[in-house]
Amino acid sequence: MKKSEAKDTQLDNATLLEIIKAQSDIAKLGLDLGGVMAYVAERTEQLTRAQGAVVELAEGEDMVYRAASGNVANLLGLRLARETSLSGLCVREGEILRCDDSETDPRVDREACRRAGLRSMIVTPLKHLETTVGVLKVTNSEVDAFKDEDIRTLSLMSELIAAAMFHAARHETSELYLRATHDALTGLPNRALFYDRLRQSVDLALRSSGGLGVLNLDMDGLKPINDRYGHRAGDAAIRETATRIARHSRRVDTAARVGGDEFAVILPGIAGRGDAEAYSRRLVDTVGEPFEFEGHRIDLGVSVGVAILPDDGTEMTALIEYADRSMYETKRERKQIR
Repeated sequence: MKKSEAKDTQLDNATLLEIIKAQSDIAKLGLDLGGVMAYVAERTEQLTRAQGAVVELAEGEDMVYRAASGNVANLLGLRLARETSLSGLCVREGEILRCDDSETDPRVDREACRRAGLRSMIVTPLKHLETTVGVLKVTNSEVDAFKDEDIRTLSLMSELIAAAMFHAARHETSELYLRATHDALTGLPNRALFYDRLRQSVDLALRSSGGLGVLNLDMDGLKPINDRYGHRAGDAAIRETATRIARHSRRVDTAARVGGDEFAVILPGIAGRGDAEAYSRRLVDTVGEPFEFEGHRIDLGVSVGVAILPDDGTEMTALIEYADRSMYETKRERKQIR
């Protein structure tokens, strides 16, 4: 349970080749730091004995889950107190830390570990401009799950994120957080920031008995646009859709790009389902106007699903799942009409 040193640990050739391949894949992601962190979390989980992997950034007094994979993927956006977590200690000390059993390790937030279903973990610091700004963490529900070679793998993968951080934000730490929480193509909040804000919005709405709506939007016909006009046109269609969604949103709303052709909107203070559905119909009309790209008239459209708190759930995941099912039902109905 002490600080871990990984300098002398040798990795097998297969793992080293996978890490080299990861470098190439990360280069293709360019300045999409959120995408890099999500990719590294997923690959790190696969390359170690982990059941889950997380990238946490230190933001104020919290450690925030900005990328997550495996059995902790549903905790994206979670906030933990820096002062009482192993991740916060890693940030303060700037050293790799290993916990073999969360039930006996005094450095960890035991209740948080129980809620997440983990017993052992390794956290390694992420450094930007000589400052430790977060951690890369792997977790397992078993005691003593990790070996020394896992520490070395984690260390190398954290260096890949650090390099991406440097290229994305060379001068300002504030720019780093912007890059980590916003989509590179559209400038909208990304999935991690959307989950973070939705968690907070759900908590606030439940405490204040206020209204809250969640919209899930899926673009119609992106593949035909890519096939007919090329991916540059597809990217332009995504950007135009994002611009129209953002323009339609209120100042209190959060509009995010949460996937390739998928968007979502948080509607705080919404009066009820009727208001949310009216909002979504206006949004469909706003996005549905054609746009011009390099002399081509390209049709746009979105299918929208609606979820309302508390009618459709009082937890973040339940609201997201309901809005997702609602969106697919809307898409099916629109295809039948056509």
